[in-house]
Amino acid sequence: MLNMIALTKHYKVGVMNEKQLARQRERRQLSNNANTKRYEKTKKGKLMRMYRNMLSRIDGVQKKKAHLYAGKEILTRDEFYEWALSSRQFHALFDAWEKSNYDRRLSPSVDRVDSSLGYTVENMEWVTHSENSRRGALSQIKQGLFKIGGRA
Repeated sequence: MLNMIALTKHYKVGVMNEKQLARQRERRQLSNNANTKRYEKTKKGKLMRMYRNMLSRIDGVQKKKAHLYAGKEILTRDEFYEWALSSRQFHALFDAWEKSNYDRRLSPSVDRVDSSLGYTVENMEWVTHSENSRRGALSQIKQGLFKIGGRA
C-alpha cells in the first residue's frame, strides 16, 4: 500500500511537471524568450549556454559536426565554471562584449587548442567568437575542406 501511495505521489508530481513545462514553454514563446536572453547576458548565464553547447557537440546532438567531437573528453560543468570564473581573460572578454552592447563577434568563446582533443583545461583557451570562427575557417582551408568563395 505504501508503494502505491509513493507511486501515486510520484506520478502526480510528474504530471504537474509536464503541465508546468507546457506553461513555461508557452510563456517563453509569448515573451520571445526575453528572460532567457537576459540571463544569457550575465556571466553565469553565458557560461551555462556555452557548457550546454559544448556538451551537445560531444554528445552528438549537433549532428552536422558530430564527427568532429565523437569520443572526445569534456570536463565537468563545475570544472568548467571554476576554470572560466578564475580566468582573467574570460572576465576581460566578457566585459568587452558587454561594453560593445553584446556584439556577437566580441562574445567570449572557448577554443580547443588542439582540435583532435576534447574540452580539457589544458586544451582550452579564451578567444572572441570572431577569432574562433577565423581559426575554424583557416583549419578547414588547410585541410582542403573549404575554399575561399565556396565549398571544396
